[in-house]
Amino acid sequence: MLLNYSEMKRFYLLLLLFPSQVFAQTLKVANLQCEYESNPMGIEASSPKLSWKLQSAERNIMQTAYRILVSDNIESLDKNIGNTWDSKHINSSTSIEVAYKGRPLLSAKTYYWKVTVWDNHQHMSAWSEIAKWQMGLLTLADWAGAKWIAYAQMPDSMRMVPFPAGKGPKGLLPANDVLPLLRKTFTISKPVKRATLYICGLGHFDMSLNGNKVGDHFLDPGWTQYNKQALYVPFDLTDKLVQGNNALGVMLGNGFYYIPRDKRYRKMTGAYGYPKMICRLVIEYKDGSITNLGSDRSWKTAPGPIIFTSIYGGEDYNANLEQPDWNTINFDDTKWQNAIIVTGSPQLNAQAADPLKVMQEFTPISKKDIGNGAWVYDLGQNASGIPQITIQGKKGDTVRIIPAELIHPDGSANQTGSGKPHYYNYILKGGGPETWHPQFTYYGFRYLQVEGVVSQGKANPSQLPVLLDIKGLHTRNAAATVGSFSCSNELFNRAFKLIDWAMKSNMASLFTDCPHREKLGWLEEVHLVGNSIRYNYDIHRLALKCINDMRLAQTSEGLIPEIAPEYTQFGEPFRDSPEWGSNSIILPWYVYEWYGDKDVLANSYDMMKRYIDYLGTKADHHILTEGLGDWYDQGPQAPGYSQQTPKGITATAFYYYDLDIIAKVAKLLGKTQDVATYNVLAADVKQAYNKAFFNTQTKEYGTGSQTANSISLYMGLVEPQDKDAVINNMVKELKDHGNSLTAGDIGFRYLLKALDDAGRSDVIFDMNSRSDVPGYGYQLAHGATSLTESWGALPQVSNNHLMLGHIMEWFYSSLAGIRSAHGAIAMNKIEIKPEPVGDVTYAKASYDSPYGIIATDWKKRNGDFDLMVQIPVNTTAVVYLPAKPGTVITEDGKPVNKSQLLGYKDGRALIKTGSGIYHFIAGK
Repeated sequence: MLLNYSEMKRFYLLLLLFPSQVFAQTLKVANLQCEYESNPMGIEASSPKLSWKLQSAERNIMQTAYRILVSDNIESLDKNIGNTWDSKHINSSTSIEVAYKGRPLLSAKTYYWKVTVWDNHQHMSAWSEIAKWQMGLLTLADWAGAKWIAYAQMPDSMRMVPFPAGKGPKGLLPANDVLPLLRKTFTISKPVKRATLYICGLGHFDMSLNGNKVGDHFLDPGWTQYNKQALYVPFDLTDKLVQGNNALGVMLGNGFYYIPRDKRYRKMTGAYGYPKMICRLVIEYKDGSITNLGSDRSWKTAPGPIIFTSIYGGEDYNANLEQPDWNTINFDDTKWQNAIIVTGSPQLNAQAADPLKVMQEFTPISKKDIGNGAWVYDLGQNASGIPQITIQGKKGDTVRIIPAELIHPDGSANQTGSGKPHYYNYILKGGGPETWHPQFTYYGFRYLQVEGVVSQGKANPSQLPVLLDIKGLHTRNAAATVGSFSCSNELFNRAFKLIDWAMKSNMASLFTDCPHREKLGWLEEVHLVGNSIRYNYDIHRLALKCINDMRLAQTSEGLIPEIAPEYTQFGEPFRDSPEWGSNSIILPWYVYEWYGDKDVLANSYDMMKRYIDYLGTKADHHILTEGLGDWYDQGPQAPGYSQQTPKGITATAFYYYDLDIIAKVAKLLGKTQDVATYNVLAADVKQAYNKAFFNTQTKEYGTGSQTANSISLYMGLVEPQDKDAVINNMVKELKDHGNSLTAGDIGFRYLLKALDDAGRSDVIFDMNSRSDVPGYGYQLAHGATSLTESWGALPQVSNNHLMLGHIMEWFYSSLAGIRSAHGAIAMNKIEIKPEPVGDVTYAKASYDSPYGIIATDWKKRNGDFDLMVQIPVNTTAVVYLPAKPGTVITEDGKPVNKSQLLGYKDGRALIKTGSGIYHFIAGK
């Protein structure tokens, strides 16, 4: 956790009181992870990667060696026996991405492991706590004969893949499907040691055992390109089974597997098939025997009470169709039909990314009667999620819920920019309070318009159902929060929260653009905003899923489309834009830089090469001109296509950036010939770019727009002799326009990065401290509670959009000063370089890196610069302290050690440190 200023100081002072011999006992191994998760299930890697973090009260601690033990039983591990792998004493500082090198791992089997380490102070840690991982189902044979089963088989004539955009071809009749229930009873006759259920239900499933929901997931499994792959989810049922009879119950929904034709909103129409499922329950008994229960014809199925569901349009539930106890042993299913055997996705893999969950609840901050039995409830926050109501009324009464981000002047729900109509119908069964929420869809909303009700305590002459309670349930990917930030500038704090809500609302089973109108994986935002997101959330596993989605979406020509999974093929320029497709090259590289994951480079290299080759076929004398350009930049017209930056600048800049990255990847992978090829091609592209777009007289690119100059600077396209002039022109353009921004979705990140690299965070501050021109402050001034799609918070477009959140990276890396050193991997080398700009008098942040917590807390006090720093074990850092030669610098009240002082540069003293907590003060 991040200690606040006073806590950090007290903790450090206490350390000074301990005798030195105590320190030997403080080296500890913690946070063991296998494949980037604690105690995971469903591991499919033949050589899983193991990681741990070190803790010590002593400073300057580096690991020098480790020993790992892995066993297939805890008893052996308790005796320090690794019967599947004993690494022995390995001289290495590596504590992340350590590959398992033991005996072959078996499907569905659980393995236990622990670690001990040695450090540079001749300390040896105690053994870590025991961790474990469980293998997944590695081959088709491991499903032990389980079949895909369903209530009904979709006729081939109804299948539509890829999906037609919009409402589909004319003449299609409305079509709805049965949303089925499936059940199976079985008997446990002896003590169980372990029981694991592996299950996939398409499009989504909700599973129960003996009448109780298993787990807390929402919208399992994650979205994929279903004609190529589907995901299964493992659940530990060991403690949930009972001796005697048990009953499994599964409810299925459509998701992106089937988007029915209906009068409600839909971004596209299509079908892979009707809902279906496959599962295998593995039961290991204490006597050593094993039994399997798989999905087959013996399962019983019937229509459920959900009578309509669409990932885009909403959901309807008829409580009168409920069958009490349907998922328990106390149910007569003789009237149910047997399941039918159907075909499913050809490849099944474990869901490795974090699941979606209900992460927060909102209650109304106000309500308004808008007449005719309709009430609008304001939850105070625009977020992804679903409503939950508790209602009491007569059998057959129908309540409608309409979620919305905005409201019309009359107070009614406004879905203009978020996709309409999207709503939920609930048909009451009567007889008492009824609580319900949608199960297989979601939306982005702040307001809930409830029709056909009266609010509790109000007059009810029409005998309408009484709304007893209403909530908003915020649903999102359950990736762990790893960062925090705050500062003295309240506008920045509010902007942080604004962006954070867009991040949370758009982390589903992929990075979506918005949680309502599209819910699609537009790829440009992942690499552009990814650096910001990873400071806040652990997105390693979600990024790996995104990369796999791109592999599956890549065409035979090598094109990476702008969305993945590519459920629909949009017309140009919405399918082929290098700024979007380049995510296939940039994201694997960023994942390597962020987390030290080298495997992702090897696994992605073929995709990367094929995309580079594709771009080469589209280039005209090394210049690319297709695509969307700087999408949604700020100009005189309504936002959309790039207005400020000429076509071709961003596309070609990305081509060069891609070549630079893939050459680095090729070098890491030992592909010497590829390195030479890509370096030569990159030089040719750079030369062509500067010939086509650089004005040697004005020292500007293209029109001299913010995006044109900044992207050229950041991506290394500017020749050294022109760099200062281009920087000056970039700053001048901003100053000449009152520091108002024009860069859009593509360019704004590079504007921030180029200014930061040039040491002009003062300009970043000036540009983002305004509320009178489109930008973060403007959105806040117009009532936004999550980041909007347009800089101007336009009501006709999305008001909960992930793109444009790039300044989050600057908050952490510059204002608070936590950044990776040049060439560092997973922040094993750190720069602490705070930027005390503008009116900011303090800033503090923490980031739980792969090595541990990095934290800063700085203040300006009485002319002094006061900085607390926390550096994790097994890393080193350089602290850039605002100071000039001659400035008095102390560390915990004493003059800074001269051996630590590396010198002065650009008004800063450079001080090297190892791990530990430090308190620096630079005097007047």
